[in-house]
Amino acid sequence: MYHDNDRAKLFSRRALMLASGQGVLVSALLARMYYLQVLESDKYTMQAHDNRVSMRLLMPPRGLVLDRGGIAMAVNQQNYTVRVIAEDASSKSSSLDSTLDALSQLIPITDNDRARIHKEARRRRSFVPITVRENLSWEDVARIEVNIPDLPGVIIDVGQSRFYPLEHLGAHILGYVAAVAEGELTNSDPLEDLPGFKVGKGGVEKIYDLALRGRHGNSQVEVNAVGRVIKELERREGEPGMDLHLTLDLRLQEYAAQRLGDESAAVVVMDIHSGDVLVMASTPSFDPNAFSRGLTTDEWRDLISNPRSPLSNKAIAGQFAPGSTFKLVVALAALENNAITPDQRVLCTGHTQLGNIKFHCWKKGGHGAVDLHAAIKGSCDVYFYEAARRVGVDRIAEMARRFGMGAPTGIDLPGERPGLMPTREWKRAALGQPWHPGETLINGIGQGYCLTTPLQLAVMTARLANGGFGVVPHVAREDISDRQFRPRTAPDWPRLGVSHQSIALVRSGMNAVSNEPGGTAFRARIEQDGMWLSGKTGTAQVRRITARERETGVKKNEELPWKERDHALFVAYAPEDNPRFAIAVVVEHGGGGSAVAAPIARDIMIEVQKRDRARVAGASGGPG
Repeated sequence: MYHDNDRAKLFSRRALMLASGQGVLVSALLARMYYLQVLESDKYTMQAHDNRVSMRLLMPPRGLVLDRGGIAMAVNQQNYTVRVIAEDASSKSSSLDSTLDALSQLIPITDNDRARIHKEARRRRSFVPITVRENLSWEDVARIEVNIPDLPGVIIDVGQSRFYPLEHLGAHILGYVAAVAEGELTNSDPLEDLPGFKVGKGGVEKIYDLALRGRHGNSQVEVNAVGRVIKELERREGEPGMDLHLTLDLRLQEYAAQRLGDESAAVVVMDIHSGDVLVMASTPSFDPNAFSRGLTTDEWRDLISNPRSPLSNKAIAGQFAPGSTFKLVVALAALENNAITPDQRVLCTGHTQLGNIKFHCWKKGGHGAVDLHAAIKGSCDVYFYEAARRVGVDRIAEMARRFGMGAPTGIDLPGERPGLMPTREWKRAALGQPWHPGETLINGIGQGYCLTTPLQLAVMTARLANGGFGVVPHVAREDISDRQFRPRTAPDWPRLGVSHQSIALVRSGMNAVSNEPGGTAFRARIEQDGMWLSGKTGTAQVRRITARERETGVKKNEELPWKERDHALFVAYAPEDNPRFAIAVVVEHGGGGSAVAAPIARDIMIEVQKRDRARVAGASGGPG
């Protein structure tokens, strides 16, 4: 009996302990449920909503690029893309391969395409569309749509792609767009993570990329547990890219490109007061659409193997010896430093002597006794040998830099090269050698180490023509700030610190070059009243002429291989009585400046002034 009571008590205690433990567990469970469902309700409701609702970025349309008259140079066009959904293509009656086989009867699908598609099919979820081909023609789309019932899993998407309707015309200024490279990621714009997003890779497309690309929008879509889109809940369109207006006159650009033809050449025309670049042509050119859609191996090989460098914008990246066009700077340096006077004469017998070395003039018999005016008019080498010797290479370089040579001009284009204005200090630092007196003479006629770009030659000429103000060139009509374009303010260019008298003397010589009989460009003058130009010819040698060749007769350019022919140069401004435009023409291995470059510049400057007169007449209500 006693044992039964003890056993009962023990059982009761154990039951109580078990019940208490269960009570504690139930209480803890209830407390946890209260915590999760009541206290943390908002948090988990938000997480559940985030799992159900997916935010997708929307790509905004890229801004257009237009010339100064509003003609479109870079636009967006519909881009038809064919994609395949692996899970829809694979069924009891078909497979991904059979769908691709059927599709290949309608559009080209390479083995590389197939390998890529299968790789993406293995990597992605089965319901995610895989791109088969982009940039389909309307005929391709029509063929696919007609056969859609026999193409399980195939869909057509419509998007936008960059298109350059003028193809080669203005390609170097425009640049192109392409996919973001890993090294270009900024991690500051979510658009960079979007598949198919492209950024500017050259020209104004690169410089003004942020403003042109716009700001992204977004779309809220409801998805299931595995991420499949069920429906769109909300959509907010992005901010389209800003349209960019250029200073280029497309009609003049087209005329200049036609006038250069098949030459490896560059021409720049700019407004000497505002800095607007009206023409910047570099030939040969390329089609930026090829980069937008993706270059083939053969296309890329053809571009990079072309000896005339179609991918290079020679106007800003081509570095050439300026030849006799540089004599204008040498004259200014000598005048401003009182190394010569305007009336001082130098006897040219066809050469001058420095030690035991002869330095020849281009005119074998010499020019006789010439002053500054006659030396510029006839481009006398001996006169400028002497002027350079007197003023020295360092002062020449200092004057050249004032006029925009030997350093980037600051134009709003990528890839500008600085050229080179040598000094004694430069040679010792760069080559570890002292400067020799004979190098100063060679520098005085724009040869030797001296290098410049066609744009720098145009800037030099513009600063001469505007009376000595430091005009800076630009190709965009607007300034950019925080992804916004704003009208440019009226320029207030600094004075260069060169006297009006010196500039007037040099300009008088340029006028004689083009408009006085005996001037090196007289045959390429403009004869229409009110359109006269003033210029300076230049011929830059790219090979050394030996003493023996001079004795037997210097070979003509047409007798030499293309790579050994002289560069032809010409700079000018117009109209002479009220300067407004400056031009520089460089024809690589083109021959003589007076015979080749000057006629090109003349014809382009006639067109420039005609269009300007028509614009003024139209603005004033006259015939236009």
